[in-house]
This record gives sequence, C-alpha cells and structure tokens, in this order.
Amino acid sequence: MKVFVTGASGFIGSAVVQELIKAGHEVTGLARSEASAEAIRQAGAEVLLGSLEDLDVLKQGASAADGVIHTAFIHNFNEYAKAAEVDKTAINALGEALAGTDKPLVVTAGILGLPLINGVVTEESLSPGMPRGSEAVAMALAEKGIKASVVRLPPSVHDKGDQGFVPFIIQLARTKGVSAYPGTGSNRWPAVHRLDAARLYRLALEKAEKGALYNAIGDGGVPVKTIAELISEKFNLPVKAVEGEEVAKHFEWMSRFIGFDSPASGLKTQELLGWQPEQIGLLEDVAENYF
Repeated sequence: MKVFVTGASGFIGSAVVQELIKAGHEVTGLARSEASAEAIRQAGAEVLLGSLEDLDVLKQGASAADGVIHTAFIHNFNEYAKAAEVDKTAINALGEALAGTDKPLVVTAGILGLPLINGVVTEESLSPGMPRGSEAVAMALAEKGIKASVVRLPPSVHDKGDQGFVPFIIQLARTKGVSAYPGTGSNRWPAVHRLDAARLYRLALEKAEKGALYNAIGDGGVPVKTIAELISEKFNLPVKAVEGEEVAKHFEWMSRFIGFDSPASGLKTQELLGWQPEQIGLLEDVAENYF
C-alpha cells in the first residue's frame, strides 16, 4: 500500500513511518524543511515538501496514496487555538482529496479530558467539543462516506527522544528546585510507548473501519503524584503539592492540562485490531531513559 504520512519526521510520525516500511508499505512523508526531508529519506521513505497550511500539497499527497495517516500538529501551546484551526483545515483538505474513494484516513486525537464511562475513558467516550477538534472533524468526514478513523493518544507517548509533557515537568522541577503535583496528585494520566502506538496506527490503516475510534493505551492511568515522586527521587528534590494560583505559577502553560484525571481503557481497540502493547511502561521508561 502507498501511504502518505503527515508529521513523518516527528517523534510519533517517524515511528509510524518505520513501522509501515517494516510491514512492506511504501511511504511518502510530508516535510516542511530540508532537515525533515533528509530524516524521512534516511528512514527509507519518499518526501513531499510542504506544511499543514499547504492545502494543495496535502491534497496531492493524499490523492497519490492508497491511504493517509495524519500525525502532524503544530505544538505551540501559546497559540493553541490557531494550531487547532490549522489542524482542522488540514484534515478537511485530506478528506476532500479522498472523497469518492475507498481509501482510509487515520487521524490523530487525544484522550485527555474525554468523559469517563464507569470510571475510565473508553472508545465510547465522545468528545464534548475539545479545543483541538481533530476527532470531530474526522467523524464528520466519516458521516460523509470517507473511510476516516481516529487514533486517540494519551498525554504521554513515551520513548527516548520524547519532548512532550513529562520532559517539561522534569525541566520545571530542575529549574524551580521542587517536584510539584496539583492538589492530591491522585489524578491519573494514561500513557503508551511510541512503538506500540506506531503499530496501532498501522493496524488502523490496514483494517480501515469507517468512523472507528481507537484508544492507544499502554498504562491505563499513572497518578501524577507518582511521576512527581520519581522525579524527586532522581534529583533529590523536595516533592510538593500545589493548589490554586500556585498550579499556574509552577506548571506555566501546562497548568491547563496537569489537573485532568483521565484513566483510560483500550480493551475494545485491542479486540478490534488484535493489538497488544508490548513495550515498557511509562514509569520504567522515565526511570531508565529520561534523566
């Protein structure tokens, strides 16, 4: 299968590219710079130069492929609304190029903040209008007949090279001399290893169920306090609960995310795709590779 991947040089997208090539697929990756293009070529994929805002390029990539995996997102949390709007427009452009075909489109969305069902986020938990909007756009495309599905990622997709939430929390602890957590710290974050997530993307593409929602869950819920305690132990720093205005002061832009309690299950995903997480869990990975 010829697969067009956005975000192909990114932390998650690069693993998806490697997984696809290993499984015998031909990959073309979107690259917004020559450095990204070179990384994609080194991985064994073809390159299409352009950004998420180059809609004609996105349509060109999708039209020439047998399927599309969309992992790209502009991770500028200071202009999150703008990034989300670019994402929605890009997904619609990809969908427009695939309209009238049976080609699959796999879109990336998030777990954090989805409603709990019997205490956990399941595949039946539907987005209450999240700011990012990726899932809603993909589901609207599915209703129009496009074979769109969604891979929902937890807040921590971990592996060596991670530059996401956990490394930022570690950086804050080192800079501020204290490892903090919000409130009681009992709120839970799910996680998945990057290589397990990549395999899930491939299976979602190959099995191509219109309107499917897949939860990429390795750890169902790691208490945020436990993460803070691990950081405290590694750096011999005090661990501290913060509340009220202190949360925003300590966690900065991440304060809008750190308090979510989003334990999650991927059991239905495992049943539908025959997928099982095989890599090490978040805490073990952080302890071994993040310091």
